[in-house]
Amino acid sequence: MKYMSITKRWFLTVASLVFVILVAVSFLVYGLIVNYYYGAARMTVEAMNSREINSIFSLYGASTAGFEDAARNYVENFQNKDKLAVWIINRKGKVIVSSNGFSISDDVNMPDYNDALNSPEGTARWIGRLPSGEKIMSYTCTYHYNNGDYGGAIRYMVSMDAIDGQMRIVAVLIASVFVIVFGFLIISSTLFLRSIVGPVKSIGDAAKKIAAGDFSTNIDHYPYNDEIGELCNTINDMADKLGETEQLKNDFISTVSHELRTPLTAIRGWGETLQQMGGSDPEMTERGMEIIISESARLNNMVEELLDFSRMSSGRMRLNTSRIDFLAELDEVIFSFRDRSEREGIEITCNIPDTPAPGIGDASRIKQVFINVLDNAMKYTEQGGKVSVSACMPDPTELAVTITDTGCGISKEDLPHIKEKFYKANNTVRGSGIGLAVCDEIMNLHGGSLEIDSVQGQGTSVKLIFPLEGREKDNE
Repeated sequence: MKYMSITKRWFLTVASLVFVILVAVSFLVYGLIVNYYYGAARMTVEAMNSREINSIFSLYGASTAGFEDAARNYVENFQNKDKLAVWIINRKGKVIVSSNGFSISDDVNMPDYNDALNSPEGTARWIGRLPSGEKIMSYTCTYHYNNGDYGGAIRYMVSMDAIDGQMRIVAVLIASVFVIVFGFLIISSTLFLRSIVGPVKSIGDAAKKIAAGDFSTNIDHYPYNDEIGELCNTINDMADKLGETEQLKNDFISTVSHELRTPLTAIRGWGETLQQMGGSDPEMTERGMEIIISESARLNNMVEELLDFSRMSSGRMRLNTSRIDFLAELDEVIFSFRDRSEREGIEITCNIPDTPAPGIGDASRIKQVFINVLDNAMKYTEQGGKVSVSACMPDPTELAVTITDTGCGISKEDLPHIKEKFYKANNTVRGSGIGLAVCDEIMNLHGGSLEIDSVQGQGTSVKLIFPLEGREKDNE
């Protein structure tokens, strides 16, 4: 796998995501502000009520002269000249009066006027530029006489240059805030990442030294009391304990070597002496043989102790065996699961013979096997399912216990690995993945076997085979 540093990975993921979010927020804020200002301009040009306009113009009668008189009177008395420009357009589409007093060319572009003529409401709005280059927002209202005849139109215009200027300032402010926020994020994150990456590198270097056998390594320069500080303390404790263990191992080897050397020296010395004597002194020969036998027994005990130490260090299991009734142990375990089965809504059925099934075994370990298998059957069976336990003796020397459930089952791919340590076919269910491996080891130590058969989606069957007769298994 290609190496990628934490800092680079952060910039490729978190920083990129934050950048995209900030850009989106910036555009959103800018859009909202633009919409607000343009909305205010739109409200300004659309504030004139068409009914009021009709009432004013209707006073002058349905004639061209009357319309022109009304237009001049309306423009002269218009109170919002400081905000809006007003054009009065006759029925021929010519601007006859303007609030600025200048004559308007006949070929001036008025898209909103044309749209208003075709609009059912008789109004239309347009944003564009005048021939002078000024950007405006215009709003045209058509006027009709009382008899329904078209009389003309009034066009209101507000300059957008000032608003656009404000928008440019807002855009610069938003961009500045964006740069400041993102820059602050990058700087603070870089400093924070350095405070993590640096100690992590130190931890990695320390771990390499410890792996190389330098248990005197310590990490003592991390200033914060947090997760990394706790990790540093843990590594320091680990190094100290490994150092202690290494020292104990060296002391142990030194002591054992000395203890082994003593009887070996005695055995070798007396062997050489007896060889040289050739049996000429029976009394000395007998004494030498006694010493050799005694030192050999001493040496054997030391070797057994070393083997026991090896078994303890490697975790080899030892059984405390006695004569037990396998079915009695099974019955106790099933009884202990009754309450759980009622709570979880899972039926447990039993078909166990009344006759005893005596044999040699470790009662606690046998219970451990039954509990683990039944626990798995319950865990992988949903409410309303069924777990059945049956037992039979195919011959007087063998007991077969079968535990079957109606759970989710195990796939063909997972079934061959199900007894391996730490292997889990279903990670959605609690468990460490070593239960069946332990059970299999216990069964092997008892001279029995554990067999699993399963069909995915239908259930699982676990068969336990116990020997009922035979000598106690040698656990050495």
